[in-house]
Amino acid sequence: MRRPGRILVINPNSSLVVTAAIDAAMQPLRIAGGPEIAVDLLRSGPPGIATQQDADSVVIPLVERVRGDGADAFVLACFSDPGLHTLREAAGGRPVMGIAEWGLLRALTLGERFGIIALSLASVQRQQRYVRQMGLGDRYVASWPIDASAAETAGEAVRERLAEAARILIARGADVLVLGCAGMAGHRRALQDLIGRPVVEPTQQAVAAAIGALLLAEA
Repeated sequence: MRRPGRILVINPNSSLVVTAAIDAAMQPLRIAGGPEIAVDLLRSGPPGIATQQDADSVVIPLVERVRGDGADAFVLACFSDPGLHTLREAAGGRPVMGIAEWGLLRALTLGERFGIIALSLASVQRQQRYVRQMGLGDRYVASWPIDASAAETAGEAVRERLAEAARILIARGADVLVLGCAGMAGHRRALQDLIGRPVVEPTQQAVAAAIGALLLAEA
């Protein structure tokens, strides 16, 4: 019998609330006979990745975690994708999926132009830079901040703010919305129903890609 493997989803901040939201969003992907999907946080990480300094500060702890873990694949559950290429080196050939990278790639398949719902103005700046580095500027409408912390996004109280940001991006030309924080994971379906447009939850997309990578490696 082929071994299904194990995927470790790492939240690089130390928020229990955000980690729980990510874990709950993984349930549809925990399929019989499929890889185990484990979700954990970086206990030494900041409460949220709010600045570039926050993002840079978690790279070495993430490298140590990847090197010390026997998982068959890793998902970096932060929309800043901190240290993604360094983690790929540390993983020694095991797949490492960044949620921003996979979330944006999925958005390209669902519409012509995408917008990103961001946490803050600082997040907007990082997202603009990342979109430019991926060469996707022609398909990108904008990022729109909701001025919330990562932990706040896990609660239902923030949902109308997500919807308002989505409506602004739609008015600017977006036909696909991407949730720009892993803590927003639990809002995908409800937000999609509210706004009537496709909504991409990037951690789910990155984990789906990791599942595919493991299954194809055994084929």
